[in-house]
Amino acid sequence: MLEGDLSVPADAKGLVLFTHGSGSSRHSPRNQFVAGVLQESSIATLLLDLLTKEEEDEDYYTGHLRFDIDLLARRLIHATHAMEHEPEVQRLRMGFFGSSTGGGAALVAAAELGDQIGAVVSRGGRPDLAGQSLRQVSAPTLLIVGSEDPIVIQMNEQALRALPGEKALRMVSGAGHLFEEPGTLDLVADLAAAWFVEHLR
Repeated sequence: MLEGDLSVPADAKGLVLFTHGSGSSRHSPRNQFVAGVLQESSIATLLLDLLTKEEEDEDYYTGHLRFDIDLLARRLIHATHAMEHEPEVQRLRMGFFGSSTGGGAALVAAAELGDQIGAVVSRGGRPDLAGQSLRQVSAPTLLIVGSEDPIVIQMNEQALRALPGEKALRMVSGAGHLFEEPGTLDLVADLAAAWFVEHLR
């Protein structure tokens, strides 16, 4: 049993499922902030934990589950199918927002689900963890990285070349991996909202 927080604006025009990075959860203040901006843009959000509480406790010491991208992607696909039967959102086009390792899982799931997914946004993500699945992603994909995160920039540039469809890479000036610098997360949220509003209509 996975836990998630579903928020649906009255005039919702799409639904975005959030996949969190290593060591994080649906209570991540950064992703909650981004979700709030999406909701203000009439996008419903599902902040989702892809690990159970017991698995999170185990992973805290071992760290092995947070990099099990296939496991995380399968659970994201399961959650997507569950939303297809949720009366509040079943009519809405869906997208994924992934952070860190969650970005890799979102891309693997998007490759598997094909046209069912209308858009993907990755924040400081690890698209390299999606491997060969990158070449099967048909959803328009936005990769957002911080200008002060050189290793992740390189990974995202390589992923951008592998993605076959509509794609973009946006660099947030002055931002590190966690986008903790003043104003940087606001820009991430605005970029994500614009991408989802355009592609989930």
